[in-house]
Amino acid sequence: MVRIVNLVIIVLELISLAMMRKAISIKKSLIFYTQLSNLMTLFASILVVVFGSKDWVMVLRYLSVCMLVMTFLVTACILVPMSRKPKELLFSGTGLYHHLLIPIISTLSYLFIEKKAPFFWIWLPPTITLIYGMTMLYLNYKGRVDGPYPFFKIKEQGALKTVLWTVDLFIVVTVIAIFVYRV
Repeated sequence: MVRIVNLVIIVLELISLAMMRKAISIKKSLIFYTQLSNLMTLFASILVVVFGSKDWVMVLRYLSVCMLVMTFLVTACILVPMSRKPKELLFSGTGLYHHLLIPIISTLSYLFIEKKAPFFWIWLPPTITLIYGMTMLYLNYKGRVDGPYPFFKIKEQGALKTVLWTVDLFIVVTVIAIFVYRV
């Protein structure tokens, strides 16, 4: 059953990847946490199908699921209210796959039918997310990237708001990591 669900995730990821390639280049898309979390999910699901539920594979699945939950929550709770575009972000195009279907299917699969990663790895999702966030903040500060999310726009919102966003999002991903491990 685990391999079948991960095969479904792979198919959905490949469909959304093909859709995304029509809109934006792969290279340009790599600034988005959403794209990184979905590429990680594609990679981890391929490993599950090929190697099964080995501990090292489940660590990557755990990381990908935590990243997908973060993607879903940021989209649903921050980006949709800010942009007022629920249809575009959650219910059509790549948003339907990247922000809604794949996170839900992947999370339910990991929580209820897959072997869990060892507790030792609970630090990994917050650390990877923090590295991504600090990199995006630096690139925004240097003017090499604009966004791609409003909370990275350090020059527009100022240092205090940026620090508050960073702390809040780090807390959220840490709670996600604990929740996904504990359920």
